[in-house]
Amino acid sequence: MSFKTWTEEHQGLWEFIKFNVLSNISTITRIALTAAGTAIFVEALKMTQPFQFLIFDYRDTGLGAFIAFLIAEVMAQVVNFFVQMKLVFKSDASYRETAWKYAVLAVVIVVVNLLLPNYVMSFCQQTLGIDATLAGTIASVVNTLLAVVVSFPVLKLWIAPGK
Repeated sequence: MSFKTWTEEHQGLWEFIKFNVLSNISTITRIALTAAGTAIFVEALKMTQPFQFLIFDYRDTGLGAFIAFLIAEVMAQVVNFFVQMKLVFKSDASYRETAWKYAVLAVVIVVVNLLLPNYVMSFCQQTLGIDATLAGTIASVVNTLLAVVVSFPVLKLWIAPGK
């Protein structure tokens, strides 16, 4: 059986594989822009004054770190939007119809990814007696799995339905 035949016969699984692999493009974007933003806003411009707003607590790292995070996250989500729409789901839906839906999904995922780890780590440490390092790893895995379990079907069925 050829690879092309396999991907045609297992289209849903192939989309799921592409979704996970190609999501790394946005991860690389996020890492690169966070590093660049930190170099610019924290190191060069010395924007280290404490910053706290809603769920964002940058009292230790400063306003520059928040700006670097914000730019990196927005750009990573923009990249991921186009990657998922065109390369994974090959959607022909209009950007006008899909961009706002993706923005809602992205905000929900980012907020959950910022809030959930503290609860998971607390549960792991206080209830299960797991050390902080392993609890942090478990929290990261839970965050990643939750993001995939939520975002894949939402993208596939609501945001970027295929042709």
